[in-house]
Amino acid sequence: MFTLRLPRIEPLLLAALAACCPAAEMRQAPNAAAAPVNQLSVSGNACGPAALLASYRAGNEAWQRAAESLAGTNDRDRLRLWIRRHGLQPSSTLKGRKRWSASGINVEDLVAAANEMNRPLFLPPLAHDDLFRRTRESPEALLRRTRDRFDRSLAKGIPPVLSLRRFVLRKGVWTPLQGHFVTITAVPRKLGRGESSFPFHYLDPWGGKRCEGVIALPQQALLAPPGQTSPCLEARVPAAVIGKPEVRRGEISTVVPAAVIGRW
Repeated sequence: MFTLRLPRIEPLLLAALAACCPAAEMRQAPNAAAAPVNQLSVSGNACGPAALLASYRAGNEAWQRAAESLAGTNDRDRLRLWIRRHGLQPSSTLKGRKRWSASGINVEDLVAAANEMNRPLFLPPLAHDDLFRRTRESPEALLRRTRDRFDRSLAKGIPPVLSLRRFVLRKGVWTPLQGHFVTITAVPRKLGRGESSFPFHYLDPWGGKRCEGVIALPQQALLAPPGQTSPCLEARVPAAVIGKPEVRRGEISTVVPAAVIGRW
């Protein structure tokens, strides 16, 4: 199922799947009522710092204190302080560049910056994991691993930060368009045998919104030739912008969960 071809069906699908997972069966963020962080108060490329700050706010008391350690009277002040202190340090993966730039920040640098911030606060280090199939890992195992990463991080008190990326099938080649970070606030506590998807709740820093989505096994080959097994899952997030303006008329696009940051 692709975003562009089924725009009217996706909201109904999200509602149906959510109905199958009542609130009692969802693992919630410790402070699920925490306000989202709006990246647009600073910049359109500040989703990484904004998603991280939202994660701290929605976490347990120890992580909430990390959010409070950033001085400021509003999100704009706090994000700008975080970027100056941690985002403008040298990148650990891109030689000669800062962690945060006009292109935003990548997963590795966001983790490095977060741990740099957390160390003086005596908080445990965060880790990251890619969400593509490993050698001999089945698509079903990848789905279970993804939900498990989300669930374990929430259980440890820190809502995971999810890296999403939109790809478009352009001239026969899957081409990445744009990446985006969001904060996961709820996932099912269990994934039943044979289930091919699961719903999740998240905070989207683009405008500071509460949203819902579904992560599923692809129904068609994604990031792979027709007929071959996809190396990824599909994120159905109809409320998310993520590169939509760059998709040309008639093109097929999809959003892929690329990586996750948290504790497990």
